[in-house]
Amino acid sequence: MSVHRSMRTLGGMLVAGVLGLGAPSFASAAEPAPFGHPCTMGNGVRFCPTSTLEQRVATFDGVPLDVDVTLPETGTGPFPTIVMLHGWGGSKTSFESSTPLGDGNQTFDYNNLYYAQHGYAVVNYSARGWGNSCGTPSSREAPGCKEGWIRLADQRYEARDSQYLLGLLVDQKIARRGALASTGISYGGGQSIELAYLKNQIRLPNGQFAPWTSPKGTPLAITATFPRWPWSDLVDALTPNGRFLDNEIAPFAQSYEPFGVEIQSYTSGLYALGNASGYIAPAGQDPEADLTKWFAATNAGEPASPEDEAIAKQIYTYHQGYGLPGTPAPMLLESGWTDDLFPPSQSLRVYNAAHAVKGYTALLLGDLGHSRGSNKENTDHAFNETAASFFGAKLQHSGTVPPNLSVTAYTQTCPKGAAGGGPFTGSTWPRLHKHTVTFGSMPAQTFTSAGGNPTIAAEYDPIGGTSDACKAVKAETEPNTANYTTGSPGFTLLGLPKVTAAIKTVGPFGELAARLWDVLPSGEQRLISRGMYRLTENQTGTITFQLHGNGYEFPAGDTVKLQLLGRDAPYYRASNGAFSIEVSDVKVSLPTP
Repeated sequence: MSVHRSMRTLGGMLVAGVLGLGAPSFASAAEPAPFGHPCTMGNGVRFCPTSTLEQRVATFDGVPLDVDVTLPETGTGPFPTIVMLHGWGGSKTSFESSTPLGDGNQTFDYNNLYYAQHGYAVVNYSARGWGNSCGTPSSREAPGCKEGWIRLADQRYEARDSQYLLGLLVDQKIARRGALASTGISYGGGQSIELAYLKNQIRLPNGQFAPWTSPKGTPLAITATFPRWPWSDLVDALTPNGRFLDNEIAPFAQSYEPFGVEIQSYTSGLYALGNASGYIAPAGQDPEADLTKWFAATNAGEPASPEDEAIAKQIYTYHQGYGLPGTPAPMLLESGWTDDLFPPSQSLRVYNAAHAVKGYTALLLGDLGHSRGSNKENTDHAFNETAASFFGAKLQHSGTVPPNLSVTAYTQTCPKGAAGGGPFTGSTWPRLHKHTVTFGSMPAQTFTSAGGNPTIAAEYDPIGGTSDACKAVKAETEPNTANYTTGSPGFTLLGLPKVTAAIKTVGPFGELAARLWDVLPSGEQRLISRGMYRLTENQTGTITFQLHGNGYEFPAGDTVKLQLLGRDAPYYRASNGAFSIEVSDVKVSLPTP
């Protein structure tokens, strides 16, 4: 769901015809025609697109979806089927390619052609409110588009769209019941987690659950998912409060108790992109999808109102996978150390929760994802190959899956174009990093809501500042910050740094930002990780929180620096309050292999 990359969902139906033309007559079993669309042979596959607006497929509530299907070169089906969900601002073409190698690192062996050549039916469609699924003005002329706006990956709409399309293909004997999968990047990754948790259920518009069946009544379930750069808890992702810890199972409602701090540059960019290239509901017209109202409330900041609480609860309930009951379908999760939108905690949240209910999860981590992710070639290629083997094992009974709970990590290396380091592996997340490097200081230091050097903060804004995780600036001890340093003996950070501190806060709406720096012998410093902890009014006592994390080698002779401050805008929204924070007895723990 990034302004630099995108993804997301769609759904579909064939229902009473394609937009008023009457029900299409499906071809005989000898020549498949998904959704009644003829196929063209080429590149070793059959490509069966929606070629005109009239051919769009009506989903369960009549919204017309622009959906393409790619089939293997031969066979009548049913085929194991993968739905590939695009990102925010994307469309059905995001993962369509003329070569199985794809159009870049992210789509290497991860596109419709690659999977169709390996025996799968592949569904690519534009999610409702994007592309020709009512996203462009010219596509909104059909009656079904009147309310075909973006619903922010609502389980009751976007997730159900994907379920409905798969059900239609099962009824047509193109998709194989028992071999249905989902994958996507960012917006599509978040929806893939939703589909994993929904598994064999749909969620109705009234919020109730019902068994997932095809339109003709065949019981269905998701078999496996590969969410890339996903969110699992959208409230926490967009307004983090710092309460999640990687050694715990996040309790219900943790992400909005208390309300967190908006990642303002990202939410502003995402909203602008939605207005520019998608169909956002007119303000006030649909309380279930009022993105304009939600953005305005979030962007206004403190104090939180009862309406803000209602919005947070609505997003937590319907717009994420975390919080849904039951054991999810198997998930191969991929997150980026340097992803400032959906950091590794988003995957770790469902990794921990699925483990607790004896579900399958495996975790892939590297310098990739949204800005400032580098998306290194060797890392992307290795992970996409792992996913292909995972889908092969789960859907075709060939290939291997990573062991349950296993973690594979590549590290950030500099310059940006250098190959990722590793891989490092662990049988579980805790066993990936069995040791720690610790440092800190007892004496008190004080800083305020005014923050440090605003120029440095702007330099590391992932939207307006830089997309380069290797960027370095002149090192300085910024005024109005607390700093803790140690000399590096040479070690590899591999996990989420943990900070414990005694605090005394004076004033309302406090926020404690943290940055971890590598201070180089050249006199420059590089941002390695960052994080945020929301303070309650006049909060005192001991707190523990974690930064986004990284896999990064600190060379011997460098200086490791933790910086605490009361403002890190424009990335995090500056507080509306004036406050001061005294910190003492600070301990920093850096996980290492």
